Amino acid sequence: MSAATSAPQAEPDPRRWIALFVLLIANFMNLIDVTIVNVALPSMREGLGASDSQIEWVVAAYVLAFALGLLPFGRLGDIVGRTQMFLWGAIGFTAASALCGLSGSIEMLIAARVIQGLFGAMMAPQVLAIATVTFPAEERGQAFSLFGLSAGLASVCGPILGGLLIDAQIFGMDWEPIFLVNVPIGVLAVVAGWILIPRLPGHRELKNDYVGIGLFGAGIVAIVFGIVEGEPLGWPLWIWALIGAGLVLIGGFYLWQKRRAEHGQSQLLNYDLLRNKDYMFGAFVVTIYASGIPGMFMVISLLLQSGFGFSPLQSGLTNTPFSVGVLLASFIAARFGSHYLRARVAAAGAMLAGGILWLHFIIQGAGDTIDSWSFLLPLLIAGVGLGTGFSSLFQLVLRNVPPRDAGAGSGALQAFQQVGGAIGIAIVGQIFFTQLAGNFAAGKAPNAAFADAAALALWYQVASFLIVLLLSFRFRPSRPQEHGGPKPVVIEA
Repeated sequence: MSAATSAPQAEPDPRRWIALFVLLIANFMNLIDVTIVNVALPSMREGLGASDSQIEWVVAAYVLAFALGLLPFGRLGDIVGRTQMFLWGAIGFTAASALCGLSGSIEMLIAARVIQGLFGAMMAPQVLAIATVTFPAEERGQAFSLFGLSAGLASVCGPILGGLLIDAQIFGMDWEPIFLVNVPIGVLAVVAGWILIPRLPGHRELKNDYVGIGLFGAGIVAIVFGIVEGEPLGWPLWIWALIGAGLVLIGGFYLWQKRRAEHGQSQLLNYDLLRNKDYMFGAFVVTIYASGIPGMFMVISLLLQSGFGFSPLQSGLTNTPFSVGVLLASFIAARFGSHYLRARVAAAGAMLAGGILWLHFIIQGAGDTIDSWSFLLPLLIAGVGLGTGFSSLFQLVLRNVPPRDAGAGSGALQAFQQVGGAIGIAIVGQIFFTQLAGNFAAGKAPNAAFADAAALALWYQVASFLIVLLLSFRFRPSRPQEHGGPKPVVIEA
């Protein structure tokens, strides 16, 4: 008998399932924060006297900070220890949530959202990493399926919970409870995590790429800042120069990663992935795909509440069919496994483009009132499309990544996903608020002004998902794993 066969296998940690529950609580808190905020935007706009671009930043600041933190904090968790990094992230996220809820000005709220996004990015990469090393191989599928379920539940609960908390006017507060509700949940996650999650040692010999972090972060921030602030400032020359500088910095980031790879040094984004044309094409498609949704719900919430007088709860309930569609699709997609990936991405693009186009015509045809029930079917179809597309698209991209780069490839795709969301918010916000200002200047009534601006902004989503539909056929044809072979690493959207 060989030594490898006779060597006893380490027993899995007996606390692993209850530790998973703690990780799911923290993951749920992080995910629900993305959807819950959209319902509160009109209340924040009125209560804090926020400008159009500032309202965009309430959403974009979190998404952008989260995107920029995913890769460096993921590597930092490898260095100092994933459990330690998770607990720091959970503590910081909880404190930042309290800071958001106590903000007395829009500037303070935006700054708190940046902090919240950074600590969310500190926490999120560790969650799957801890689960991966805590569970034996035969239990990982069951454990990971619970992450997909928690993501679906968060998307469903966010709009409804946000509406309930705002309408309840707890202690006379308006939008503040949507952030303060994270505090007791976060405290529970930190205390339980400190007791229950196994301490995983770090690898101090690993190094983080701080120059790469600076180049990538500065480049993306310059581009997004230029897009968001360009119209309010009248598109001065320096804004265009800032966007150009952002593109140069991204180019510098590429060259820096190449240099580190040539010298055998660690890279923020694995240079082998940057040279992998199939992967980079897939990352481009993921970025376009992810840019379509966050800005849409910002627009719909402002349309329903500021344009047609819906309460936050009514607005949240109107948006719920989309989240239900995402949840349904996650169950359906799991049955397909890794089969028919290109066809599923194409179908997702078609459902999203078709559902949002339908919604466009409903909004465009609205008169003095708008029927929330008319949103049900188009949003449900679009939600099924989104849920179908993300898991399929991630698998389609990662199947072209060598196994040794699967972890880095998954993490980088999540970063591209978040960057796409931030860019989408900036572009959709520009279209919507520019048209809205023009409508008010022309003397249109609020409902007509908001409906016209929202209908115009939705063309961005329709175009984005049609592009995804067309590009889906540019992926390489099916490989053996699409017909029953080994499945690649998949990170749920």
